[in-house]
Amino acid sequence: MTNKKNKVLVLYAHPSPRRSEVNAPMYRDACNIQGVTVVDLYSEYPTYHIDIDREQKRLVEHDVVVFQFPLYWYSTPSILKEWQDLVLEYGFAYGQDGTSLVGKPFFCAISAGGKEEAYQTDGYNHFTIRELLQPLEQMANLTGFIYLPPLVLFGSRTAKEEHRISKHREQWKALLTSLVNDEFDIQIAKPLDKLNHYWPKDSEQSL
Repeated sequence: MTNKKNKVLVLYAHPSPRRSEVNAPMYRDACNIQGVTVVDLYSEYPTYHIDIDREQKRLVEHDVVVFQFPLYWYSTPSILKEWQDLVLEYGFAYGQDGTSLVGKPFFCAISAGGKEEAYQTDGYNHFTIRELLQPLEQMANLTGFIYLPPLVLFGSRTAKEEHRISKHREQWKALLTSLVNDEFDIQIAKPLDKLNHYWPKDSEQSL
């Protein structure tokens, strides 16, 4: 444990937040954690006119970056793709002088409608979550982010009636708090397939 405090940036993208049973509560949780900045991209940019300078400034000012979104057609909601296309410019995020993001941890916090067994090589969707997110992993590799496995809630369509959301939210809050407090062990987390399996250092219980 150190006395260092990190600034965590959560970029939240949900096109129908009023219908959200998982991501909207997680968004509110993140808003209540000191040291975490949460940006609701659809609310802030309803016409998709993204302020590139402001978004780049946010990236520079924060130590950790998180994409939070529901999985839509095996990818991100459209505004997150627009954000990447515009904000991660040559000379800022990659290229000879594009070193602004180097060394910053990055991961996705996502919900998926299908059950976990559907996201396997021999399952309904034919690929694992980590495989489906490989375009984001390669984005991280190109820009110098430290890519971490995703935090995932599977079976989100039935999570509320199955009483699984509260536990997931507690893990989410604990994860964000550990990142802010510089207690997160990147070396433990990196080889995992999901951050759901992350075990904090010197702890007998997972987040």
